[in-house]
Amino acid sequence: MKRILLLLLTITSLAFAQTAPKLDKDIAEKLSVLPLHCMDKEYPNKTAHTINSATDAKLTPSELHPGFYGCFDWHSSVHGHWMLVHLLKTFPDIKNKAEIIRKLNATFTVANMQAEADYFKKFELAKTFERTYGWAWLLKLDQELLEWNDPVAKKWHAALQPLTKQILELWKVYLPKQTYPNRTGVHGNTAFALVFALDWARATNDKTFEAQLLEKAKYFYADNEKTPAYMEPDGSDFFSPSLEIADLMRRVLTKEDFVKWLDKFYEERSIKRISDMPIVSDLNDYQTVHLVGLSFTRAWCMKGVAAQLPQNHRLKKHFETTADHFLSNALPLIFKGNYGGDHWLASFAVYALAQ
Repeated sequence: MKRILLLLLTITSLAFAQTAPKLDKDIAEKLSVLPLHCMDKEYPNKTAHTINSATDAKLTPSELHPGFYGCFDWHSSVHGHWMLVHLLKTFPDIKNKAEIIRKLNATFTVANMQAEADYFKKFELAKTFERTYGWAWLLKLDQELLEWNDPVAKKWHAALQPLTKQILELWKVYLPKQTYPNRTGVHGNTAFALVFALDWARATNDKTFEAQLLEKAKYFYADNEKTPAYMEPDGSDFFSPSLEIADLMRRVLTKEDFVKWLDKFYEERSIKRISDMPIVSDLNDYQTVHLVGLSFTRAWCMKGVAAQLPQNHRLKKHFETTADHFLSNALPLIFKGNYGGDHWLASFAVYALAQ
């Protein structure tokens, strides 16, 4: 039976083999339009704000979050900004460069970022706001600016620091108290957040935070075996819970130990399941369209995992070719839906294509 399943994986990989889309300037320019059109679009808006009084019940999204109020929700605004920074850094002559810089200048002011940081102190229950999905994307944005040696990036990075420091403070307090991981396929997923946090900690040489993250990752996932990925996905998933864990553990373990861990983590039926193309029945449904994002996150996880595997490992080529298939299928779908996908999917596409 195992030989049959391995043969099926090989056949599937061959069927998926194709030229994957690349993050070239043409694709970058087409994708950049989406966050540019929504980063100052205030409505519709899902604030996720916990109302503490009649006074703050009347605050508009831009009054609550003068920096990141557009793109339907706070986290989508944050990763939309990350995407534009990444594209501007990668393609310095992108045709809408002037508009990108103008809009980023409007966001990255000291006043705006201080107000964003103050939000977490101003309201009684704000300490859990965007924990930990939005926090993770904020650190990814900070890292992108930090690693760009450009005067305008340095200015934006300096302005962002009050918010970065506030998020970091909250996370360092929360992490020791987090007894269990969140294994869902949506925003709360713990493994995804730990990935971005660990990348940031290493980029900034924050050894204390890195040690906390490594300890939690091992505590949560080091002994995991036979993950039930054959039950994925749920109907509105944009993460594969199992692949997010694998993408984290490749950063935590040595290559040799990671291979041993991975071989125990996945059964063949689970590999087959996470290799199936997500069926998106309605691109205009704000929840169902999450499944387009699932293709992008599966792709970036598979590519990352494959890079850590030896050439002769049974999953290396399979993950590489399956990831390309997911990217090729999902990229055109970004432009066929409505605002439910427009406000966030481009960021996921850019991150996946950049791996």
